[in-house]
Amino acid sequence: MNVMNKTVTEAAMQIAQLKKSGVKMYDLSNPWGHGVPEWPSSVNLATKTLKFHAKDGMLVKAWEGIMHRTTHMDVEIHVTEGGKTLKDHPMSTYFGTGVAVSIPKKKWGVITAEDLEKATPAIQPGDIVMINTGSHHNLGDNDEYYQYSPGLYKEAGEWLVERGVKLVGIDVQALDHPLGTKLVGHGPGPTHPHLYDEYREETGRELMEDFPYWEPCHKAITAAGIPGIENVGGQLDEVTGKRCTFMAFPWHWPEGDGCVIRVVALVDPEQKFRFATGE
Repeated sequence: MNVMNKTVTEAAMQIAQLKKSGVKMYDLSNPWGHGVPEWPSSVNLATKTLKFHAKDGMLVKAWEGIMHRTTHMDVEIHVTEGGKTLKDHPMSTYFGTGVAVSIPKKKWGVITAEDLEKATPAIQPGDIVMINTGSHHNLGDNDEYYQYSPGLYKEAGEWLVERGVKLVGIDVQALDHPLGTKLVGHGPGPTHPHLYDEYREETGRELMEDFPYWEPCHKAITAAGIPGIENVGGQLDEVTGKRCTFMAFPWHWPEGDGCVIRVVALVDPEQKFRFATGE
């Protein structure tokens, strides 16, 4: 048997094993399209119909906007000049074993290194990690999801790098806590200056003293070759607490700083099925 026939045979056997195992597929993506909830920004996602069945005998749609809408992936060049683009990551980065962990947080809660260390199943080196804070239940054009969500910050980003994970996704508005973004005085901000007074009234502390860095989690993980996925949702609750196989492939876009993606989790109810390494 030559190498090609052997590979095809092994793949067929693996697919048969997959079907027999009762592996279930879960969609961890939020809808994409005209009118979806969007991060407070200046560019909206809009679609229009160019051709119609009744007039043209076909349906053709066009869209305009940016890639950073609904469930999407960020890579280093999005936040760091001269950083890695989508093309600089091998396809294996976007596929593999990992965990979906529950780290529930409320308004402005910060995910800590201790939270990640205690998460179950345990986060291991090489894992793809999906974090469920519960915030995806607030998804909408509202302050709860965008201004008041919890999030990752500097300590958590550094922990994920040290642990050597492969890919990180989270069910909030960005990879970083909202108070580490341009909503306040970071980068081109503040776009939401009222948050200074709200934070002071609620905590008795100064916002910029507690959140002095601009998107430190973004910068830490992407510089380490770990892409990040924002706005994870869909059936996330159904796989939380499980070790899964994840797939999250971006477009084949050499200059890409980010990309809309479909995140899928495969779960074996008996936790016995594993994909061959291909090596």
